[in-house]
Amino acid sequence: MAEADTIRILVATDSHVGYEERDPIRKDDSWKSFHEVLTLAKTQDVDMVLLAGDLFHDNKPSRKAMYQVMRSLRMTCLGDKPCELEMLSDANEVFDGAFNHVNYEDPDINVAIPVFSIHGNHDDPSGDGHFCSLDLLQVSGLLNYFGRTPESDNIAIKPVLLQKGQTKLALYGMSNVRDERLFRTFRDGKVTFFKPGVQQDDWFNIMAVHQNHHAHSETGYLPENFLPEFMDLVVWGHEHECLIDPKYNPETSFHVMQPGSSVATSLVPGEAVPKHVAILNVTGREFTVEKHRIKTVRPFITKEIVLADDRRFKGLDKKKENKQELTRRLIEVVEDLIEEAKRDWLEIQDGDSDEPIEVPLPLVRLKVEYTAPEGGRYDCENPQRFSNRFVGKVANVNDVIQFWRRKSRGGASTKKDGAADMPEESVIASLSIDNVKVSKLVREFLNAQSLKILPQAPFGDAVSQFVDKDDKHAMQIFVDQSLEGQVQTLLSLEDDEEDLDSAMARYAAQIDKQFNEGTLARRGRTSRKLKPRPNDWDSDMDGEWEDQPGAWEHDDEDSTPASAPSAPTRRRGRGASPIVEEDDDVFNTPAPAPAPAKRAPGKRAAPAARKPAVPKKTPAPKKAPAKSKANTGLFVEDDDDEDI
Repeated sequence: MAEADTIRILVATDSHVGYEERDPIRKDDSWKSFHEVLTLAKTQDVDMVLLAGDLFHDNKPSRKAMYQVMRSLRMTCLGDKPCELEMLSDANEVFDGAFNHVNYEDPDINVAIPVFSIHGNHDDPSGDGHFCSLDLLQVSGLLNYFGRTPESDNIAIKPVLLQKGQTKLALYGMSNVRDERLFRTFRDGKVTFFKPGVQQDDWFNIMAVHQNHHAHSETGYLPENFLPEFMDLVVWGHEHECLIDPKYNPETSFHVMQPGSSVATSLVPGEAVPKHVAILNVTGREFTVEKHRIKTVRPFITKEIVLADDRRFKGLDKKKENKQELTRRLIEVVEDLIEEAKRDWLEIQDGDSDEPIEVPLPLVRLKVEYTAPEGGRYDCENPQRFSNRFVGKVANVNDVIQFWRRKSRGGASTKKDGAADMPEESVIASLSIDNVKVSKLVREFLNAQSLKILPQAPFGDAVSQFVDKDDKHAMQIFVDQSLEGQVQTLLSLEDDEEDLDSAMARYAAQIDKQFNEGTLARRGRTSRKLKPRPNDWDSDMDGEWEDQPGAWEHDDEDSTPASAPSAPTRRRGRGASPIVEEDDDVFNTPAPAPAPAKRAPGKRAAPAARKPAVPKKTPAPKKAPAKSKANTGLFVEDDDDEDI
């Protein structure tokens, strides 16, 4: 086929625009890298851009973040160049918004390079109307938001069908769903994939997902063999390590590409891998990949040393007062890392300019194991005080170094009096490193406690909603629902049937089990209604009525448990989902499913009954997921090693 039949797609993910925008040094890193990616799309004359989630770092992006994204999209994606892609599918089936058509077909906008994006776990829909930041970009005509998942326990995935010349492209998208819930939905056969109804063998099928790629828990990821075999390429978002070269999966017969993030959001080795985007050239059923290094990324280098094995620190543990000498030698190691990071950054820059290039302050992380040999001791300086020595030399001035040591093999130490309700100090330290997830930190604290009334798993989820999603009423609603359930349980007891403590503990354990299995629906999006203000309310004395917790009535929109599986249908391949063929009218819709939730696609397919193949779990490499802020630079004790 000729060049006129080749679809050029720039593939990127996890831009996290708005990350660290309050940091005086790193505030502009995220949007600069995003702008470079879109500028590359324009200079390389691509036909479209595909983003696999987390365009924004925050669920409610700041005005600055939204401004920079809209500015970049307008500067690079609008123009006089005609878009050569032909839309073949019904836009009402794949887009859901005020303007149900692809943006380059809008008569009022001249779009040269259309951008297609799913949402991730950072920029997901919330609040009244179930809108997200991508809805704002779509209604402005700058972006095409597809792959919505309004029902996490009944998902229908319909492709965007595009054609250029003789090449036909079926673009599938599945926006982020909580991993445990999605695992159960696939397992129950409640995910339906639609296929083109004409010339099925002529379509190149590409899918964008935003989920955990590796098994960090039994159900907390999306196995590749859950996806249907007819896919040709899967673009995997959410994982930040750049694995840009497509990897073939012989079990599923498709390739997997993991572009990684365009900005480092945690100081782990996976983020230090050189960051790239890919230009995908699709001709017929064949594809090739062009890799492009992102040059505006702030230099980042990480290293781990073991003091007992490093010759530069040999014999230092035997000295009584070794703190000053140890600090001096560690400073030399960090200085060498700073210079190495600068050299690496300069090597990838264009040397055409005669003006001197100003190297941005690098990110540096030195992980130090200070377990001393028998009879020795390392007297380490406070990590933050050590890190502050490099102000003006590094971008992360508070967490340059991380100390950790192995636990003694003599058994677990006895906790001090009064510390029985706190997790191990080493656990706290390991969780406080590099933007740990709030839910994980809460879980570790709750594991050391003995909650009698409130269920632990939904407790952590409510805290995460309060902190990460800025849901001010998450904790109040969780406590109210939990207390209501406990009261109903106690009232249902017969006289002398059992003691109250056992009944409450059993109820909490049941809720925890349902939540962990995904059978308990996550606390839904809530709508609020302001109660009438009492006549005797004095705003000057009592404060504003709207700010009082009891001033609002809350309606839960997603608190019902998952429905039972429907009647089975035929399924193909090894994927865990039914596949529905489409007729000449693009979509051949089977019998309608039960009434969909708000903004759900209008037609559903009955899922298959055959159980999916049990996913083969392989040892997962370290990943660098996007996380939120936390304390940094602490001492860590660990049995063997530390997972970040």
